Amino acid sequence: MFIDLLRSRRSVRQFQKQRIEPAKVDLLVEAALRSPSSRGFNPWEFVVVKDSEIIDRLAKAKPHGASFLANAPLAIAVCADPEKSDVWVEDVSIAAIILHLAATDMGLGSCWIQLRKRYHDETQTAGDYAAEVLGLPSGLVVSSIMAIGYPARQPSAHPDASLQRDKVSINRYGSKQ
Repeated sequence: MFIDLLRSRRSVRQFQKQRIEPAKVDLLVEAALRSPSSRGFNPWEFVVVKDSEIIDRLAKAKPHGASFLANAPLAIAVCADPEKSDVWVEDVSIAAIILHLAATDMGLGSCWIQLRKRYHDETQTAGDYAAEVLGLPSGLVVSSIMAIGYPARQPSAHPDASLQRDKVSINRYGSKQ
């Protein structure tokens, strides 16, 4: 069941030194391309990166929260053309979570690396840096990068007790009945 997939899903930042089979990479791409998009505008584009040197460069996209990418055998940059849709941020976010869940379903680990609204250094955004590394044409932006690989260890599921059920209201905000 889908809820079991959600229960087992964890962000994974440590990967085995094992390549991902081409068939699984193809399934990840298919999953991303099947992502829903507002009005079917599909403003997303994806760059599948298998080259370890390019992955190493992408791991330097921002000072914090991207370095673990260097250990992943696969990166998928989730990009967009903001001119195609006013809700491109939502569309690429949906595509990224679809990739994350598809990876989990295949026994892979993954972690979302947020680049949008983050900085590489004082003069360049993380997205612009990644776009440069990936050779994106003008107009395309990198929203995030998914680090993907076989988990070095299998983190346990979040316990049910950790769910923030107090953030759920019934019928009206604040009502618990």
